[in-house]
Amino acid sequence: AAGCLLPLTENRSLSTELGTRHRAALGLSEQCDAVVVIVSEETGIVSIAENGHITRRLNSEQLKKRLRPLLIKADPTLKMKDIKNAFDTWRKNK
Repeated sequence: AAGCLLPLTENRSLSTELGTRHRAALGLSEQCDAVVVIVSEETGIVSIAENGHITRRLNSEQLKKRLRPLLIKADPTLKMKDIKNAFDTWRKNK
């Protein structure tokens, strides 16, 4: 949402190629149990921030592998096809 202020990480050892979006994702993941998916506006590189750590350059299969166990744990009735349908619906609406 526009106008949201998210907590930026105070980690000074991050690469200078990471901008505010990545720093906010890390900051949020440091302060709560959120898992944050980041897509670089410039490069399209997909990253994920969890527990104050960032994993970069994920392809779609790697992203699914990381998210699936988290989503299944949250809702044991969730099936992989439901996750795929959610992604497909999201893509169509973009």
